Amino acid sequence: MLDALGGIPIGRGAEPEEVADLIAYLAADRAAAIHGAEFVIDGGTIRTV
Repeated sequence: MLDALGGIPIGRGAEPEEVADLIAYLAADRAAAIHGAEFVIDGGTIRTV
């Protein structure tokens, strides 16, 4: 199944609503201290430590 989905570990791509939720959070006052961050929404495709 992973091969058909390009090797995405969670088995699906991100939904537009999930990306929109992140954008809404980053635009909110609660995220005012976040600067210069990178957010990868890839379902775990890129391995990180």
